[in-house]
Amino acid sequence: MNPDISFPTILDALLDGGVPFPPRHLHRFSDLTPDELESFSHIWPKVPNQRQRTFLEDLEELADADTVVSFDNLALLLLADPDGAVRAGAIRLLSFTEDAHLVPTYIKILLQDVDGGVRAAAATALRQYIYLGEIEEIPEELSSQAVDALLATHRDDPEVLVKRRALEALGVSSHPEVARLIETAFASRNNEWIVSALYAMGQSNDSRWEKEILAMLTHPSEDIRAEAIQSAGLIPLESARGILLDLLADEEEDEIAYHLIWSLSQIGGEGVRERLEELLDTTMDDDLADILEEALDNLAFTEELASFELLEFEDEKEQEYYENGGESL
Repeated sequence: MNPDISFPTILDALLDGGVPFPPRHLHRFSDLTPDELESFSHIWPKVPNQRQRTFLEDLEELADADTVVSFDNLALLLLADPDGAVRAGAIRLLSFTEDAHLVPTYIKILLQDVDGGVRAAAATALRQYIYLGEIEEIPEELSSQAVDALLATHRDDPEVLVKRRALEALGVSSHPEVARLIETAFASRNNEWIVSALYAMGQSNDSRWEKEILAMLTHPSEDIRAEAIQSAGLIPLESARGILLDLLADEEEDEIAYHLIWSLSQIGGEGVRERLEELLDTTMDDDLADILEEALDNLAFTEELASFELLEFEDEKEQEYYENGGESL
């Protein structure tokens, strides 16, 4: 980013649809001042629609890679854009914040926006606030409002995609109705609903879904298989370790292999480190090597956490031993 380039000049570049927008200017849209935001709002309607969408996608990618930037005020402005794809993009751009004040806004969008894609994006955005409510990081009232809105959406929305995204977001909720909704979706024999059910299972962090997830690890549908693999890692299911190691030995699809590697790093245990290190030593694929290095770092964290939990368990057993007068339990 060149600080000598004025913001009006950068806006002119955004307006020029004849040439690609220079990526080096994207950082300049972080933390816009009120005056800069007003200038942006004046030129934005003149930006070609496809360029608007690409611009938001580029900002989202940058925000994912650079935790220092913040495009919140720009995204808030675009929540009222006339184009549904822009509104949905603005919601995704706001996913990098945990501002609980957004909950009522997302609920309103979820229940009232005319565009199904925007409602689906709002459903997905509410998931993190349900999670924050579950861990008591935001007021329970806000989290409950989000759950109620998603339950209503799952029941009443006319579009299947929105219903599915609502179910996926509800996966993190402890609401008693959610498990039944997941079971119904899983039993539907519809691949898309099964994918959403598996996603919700993984988000639940509940081993009650062990049987269902294990059954889908070798499903012929790549989408179902991929979601089951990811959910097995998220929970994590130690019983899936052997299956995942066997699958990794034969998997030909790169994306599935990446999911297998990451889920194994989340589960850890016997044979995982050896297998991942062996793959790293033998691969000639730079992308795979990067994934393996990240997975090995994550595996180290998994192993450290397991050691800590084991130590806690041993301390509890020792305390229980002495509380029982030193008698063997």
